[in-house]
Amino acid sequence: MTRIVVLPNENLCPEGAVIEADPGETVCRALLRNHIDIEHACEMSCACTTCHIIVREGYDSIEEPDELEDDYLDMAWGLEPDSRLSCQAVIADEDLVVEIPRYTINMVSESH
Repeated sequence: MTRIVVLPNENLCPEGAVIEADPGETVCRALLRNHIDIEHACEMSCACTTCHIIVREGYDSIEEPDELEDDYLDMAWGLEPDSRLSCQAVIADEDLVVEIPRYTINMVSESH
């Protein structure tokens, strides 16, 4: 099992969290399975930026983003060099530290 440390997010996990994930699982699925309700408006099909995360540690263990993911990341709020779409970031054997940005670009939120 791989450990994911989720840094505190005011709305989704104010205290932060430490979760376990299986290698081969996406970060988004691991978060959702552990009751961290990250938005995923496109149902994890790499067609939006609502599941944007910043990988603070362990970035090199995740496969490089493909061209489509890079195109969407260019539209994400708060883009950083270690940004990924969590629906596309497949977990390997190395532990990760991730930050869920405070804002997302989503005209229609599932939670409203």
